[in-house]
Amino acid sequence: MSRTDVGTTVTPTIVQAGSAANTVPGSGSFAVDVRARTVTEQQRVDRAMQSLRPALPWATLDIDGGPNRPPMEASSSAGLYARICALAARLDMPEPRSVAVGGASDGNFTAGVGTPTLDGLGAIGGGAHADDEHVVIDELPGRTHLLTAFVRDLVGGEARSDHAHA
Repeated sequence: MSRTDVGTTVTPTIVQAGSAANTVPGSGSFAVDVRARTVTEQQRVDRAMQSLRPALPWATLDIDGGPNRPPMEASSSAGLYARICALAARLDMPEPRSVAVGGASDGNFTAGVGTPTLDGLGAIGGGAHADDEHVVIDELPGRTHLLTAFVRDLVGGEARSDHAHA
């Protein structure tokens, strides 16, 4: 069901079965993490999951759940991203990277109801949710300056080009 060419991943995560090493399990269960960049892809995977049938005639298959948040489509952040890039240029700062990670944040909910949403303006780093997760400390002043200027710009204030962060 994964389609990496469009950014869709379908990953079984938690798997449980059996109660003893020397006994054939009477039942089992697993959870699936689905990441999709568009509502169309999310719906495609949900339909495919709901259409699964057991391979053995005596087996049963119960499928629970489904999408628990809308994907954050690129169109929800395009205008705000262009605005923060223009602001960074005016402040003689590097343009923030645009990354689509297929994650799940509160921003998915605001974007899902049509509110322009730009996510990922926190600390610069890497290894999200992994053993090597980290923040690049030297980047914090510059990111804070850009974020402060962006909020000021959004509420109609003047974005200052003082480089106290440099």
